[in-house]
Amino acid sequence: MRRGIVAIDGPAASGKSSTARAVAEALGYSHLDSGAIYRAITHVALEEAARAGVDNPLALAFDSVLRRAEDRGLMLQPDGAGFTSYLDGAPADAELRTPVVTSHVSAVSAVPVVREWVNAKLRELARAGVGVVVDGRDIGTVVFPDADLKVFLTASPEARARRRLEQRGTAVDSGELMREAERLALRDRADASRSVAPLRRADDAMEVDTTSMSFAEQVREIVAAARRALSE
Repeated sequence: MRRGIVAIDGPAASGKSSTARAVAEALGYSHLDSGAIYRAITHVALEEAARAGVDNPLALAFDSVLRRAEDRGLMLQPDGAGFTSYLDGAPADAELRTPVVTSHVSAVSAVPVVREWVNAKLRELARAGVGVVVDGRDIGTVVFPDADLKVFLTASPEARARRRLEQRGTAVDSGELMREAERLALRDRADASRSVAPLRRADDAMEVDTTSMSFAEQVREIVAAARRALSE
């Protein structure tokens, strides 16, 4: 099986990162999480906004935010079967998964100069010659339109809400489940309607609806498709 690129796109909380990580491990590839870079930039933007006394990070000049991120050494470093986000010389993944970063990352990732910067970084990492499984929202449509396999991973808002609450360790009662599903539906609409790199399924992507699938089943289906595509 040759080395190549597997692109996995999908809406928020569809399990893209965990699925991509498992698929990469099964294929002997590296997992490249585009969302981690967007979260890191969002984290830097929030800190810069607080320093400037600005409530909304979108009020900032993002050319300056990106220079600040570079000055702080923002990068993805190879780490076993994947990459780890580094900021200020230390692993930063825990800082990037906070609720405040989550609430702002969609808006920040829609800024054109941010997307151009991140896409360049992703392509640079993929050019290193190793096989990669990359997940995000426009990987198969914009970043790697010639990926060897494109997957669009989805599930119902309710299924995604349940998984997200369980991941957080939050009690899954019907009221909180409904509120989280509504938040995800709003995020879906925002991601799908934005003018820059909207969330959409690539025409040649394989759609995998995981609403009624186990994690092992969805990984197995994608791995089998990847092996077929990479053996052609």
